[in-house]
Amino acid sequence: MSSEVFESREIDIRALFDELDDKVNSQLQRFNGEAKKRLTRECERGMDEASLLIQEMEDEIRKAPTPYRSRMVSRVRSYKATLESLSSALRNQGSSHGNALSGAAFGQNNDFEDLESAQRSRLMQGSQILQGTTDSISRSHQIAAETDMVATDVIDELGTQRESLIRTRDRLHETDENLSKSNKILKGMAKRVMTNKMILVVIILLEMAILGGVVYWKFFSK
Repeated sequence: MSSEVFESREIDIRALFDELDDKVNSQLQRFNGEAKKRLTRECERGMDEASLLIQEMEDEIRKAPTPYRSRMVSRVRSYKATLESLSSALRNQGSSHGNALSGAAFGQNNDFEDLESAQRSRLMQGSQILQGTTDSISRSHQIAAETDMVATDVIDELGTQRESLIRTRDRLHETDENLSKSNKILKGMAKRVMTNKMILVVIILLEMAILGGVVYWKFFSK
């Protein structure tokens, strides 16, 4: 099962149903008068508690992964049917008890039942408000989780862009270094060209001087 909370509520509601079944179908038949009223109130409070447990289980179903939901829904339906059966049995016990009362006692019992009904109504309203608050908190958690996922995606994208910029910067540095090397090579080549030109000029001058000396010696020295 996907939810530890769901399993815990199952354990609680099964124990509660066992207790209610014993009270409704066994103990109530052995009591009369005020004792039976007290036991009836205990049964009604237990059924209200069971209704709250079922609501919590339904909340867990909405949070559970899809593959687990069908089995969880089936179990909750079974618990609802059990609760309805116990409620019906309790109402039947109350009806039988009411038919046996005198007119005055019957009127007092009706007042008491009206009070109990009003209390149960307030309790159910409180449960509905709690359910609405729980749903709102669940939606807030979902929105927060989605926002966190978006933020994570943005951070990852920024990290990727940063790495790309770092690689581009490194390539620019490498290109700059290569340009600097090329510039040095060109300067060296220019220097060698100038040196070769100067050497060539010197050689030409030497050759002209030698040629002039030979001409002078051959034609003018005699």
